[in-house]
Amino acid sequence: MKKVQIFQIDAFADTVFRGNPAAVCPLESWLDDSVLQAIAAENNLSETAFFVGRDGRYQLRWFTPRCEVDLCGHATLASAFVLFNELGLTGERVQFDTVSGPLWVVRDGRYLTMDFPSLPLLPCSNPPAALVEGLGAEPAEVFSVETDKNYYAVLENEAAVRSIRPDLAMVESLHPYGVAVTAAGKDVDCVSRYFAPGYGIAEDPVTGSIHCALAPYWGARLNKTRIVARQLSERGGELICENRGGRVHLSGRAVKYLEGAIFIQERH
Repeated sequence: MKKVQIFQIDAFADTVFRGNPAAVCPLESWLDDSVLQAIAAENNLSETAFFVGRDGRYQLRWFTPRCEVDLCGHATLASAFVLFNELGLTGERVQFDTVSGPLWVVRDGRYLTMDFPSLPLLPCSNPPAALVEGLGAEPAEVFSVETDKNYYAVLENEAAVRSIRPDLAMVESLHPYGVAVTAAGKDVDCVSRYFAPGYGIAEDPVTGSIHCALAPYWGARLNKTRIVARQLSERGGELICENRGGRVHLSGRAVKYLEGAIFIQERH
């Protein structure tokens, strides 16, 4: 019987039951991909993060209940939280080597700041019909990103983002693309929601990775290098985003919800 440590962390939150829950599994060495995927499916959270490494540098991978993904913000934040607060990592900086390149997280008081790639938005002049039909709303603009499998739909205002009730089967037909909707906020700089049913995520509570695109977009529109973003899911969460040229700094807090162990029957 193999025993794997597991933590569940609410990311982009300062109290439990808020933000986005991520499972984090520190490993001594990599398990088979089929086992990693089975653990993520069993956890049934937006993402389960696995890392291997030591002394402030780690290989990091993320799995949804259905597949591995190329970039995930909240599970990276959760992984750094576990290292700093549960596993005794000293210092103020950790490096994660990922399929999206090296990512850094710095501890600054109770906040964790992630250094992620900036993703410039490209106008999508002819968005798929399933996007508009799936949202049940006509976006003012639609964008995509060359290296990111998402559509970004800009809506009229915060109320329009709140009121979206998507046809998830229609949105799922866009797979491998997810859909982010966004608008200017009333008491924050921008708001958003994110839907990725093709990845087993009907609505993601708080999505760090989409802010790699939203931060430069809203920063340019508002003529700001630093913006405050809020995701309007049922759980909700806030991010502080700072544009740093080709990089974006995403800051948030996190809190531990549970810790325990997974027991895997080893095959002989």
